[in-house]
Amino acid sequence: MSFDWSEYLNVARELAGQSTVLSSAEAKKRCAISRAYYAAFCSARNYLRDKDNDLNIPVGGNAHGYVRRQFKTSKDKVRREVGEYLARLVAKRNLVDYKDDITSLANLDGETYLALNWSQEVISDLAQL
Repeated sequence: MSFDWSEYLNVARELAGQSTVLSSAEAKKRCAISRAYYAAFCSARNYLRDKDNDLNIPVGGNAHGYVRRQFKTSKDKVRREVGEYLARLVAKRNLVDYKDDITSLANLDGETYLALNWSQEVISDLAQL
């Protein structure tokens, strides 16, 4: 079944405290996966900027691939793990943010759980570096 994208407005209203209609479970899970990715991505981007003093991070959409590559190609095992988690998360985020039908995610509850855990792993790994 094709996703009703207007459900995101219901989620937005819930988040803003202006809800008159509850958003669907699918919309909430899609948002959770997307936000989990951005929590991990922005934490990793800011780590590069603030801890590594990386001044080459592109602005906009190109930053995503750049940040993943910086971590995935590192000689450090923990940094490579961060890159791997970011790659997995962005793949899930692209599905939930752009696909009308996500039947490839057979278990949306499980996928949401994974995304939340992967995001937490990135944040925890960054804290260890």
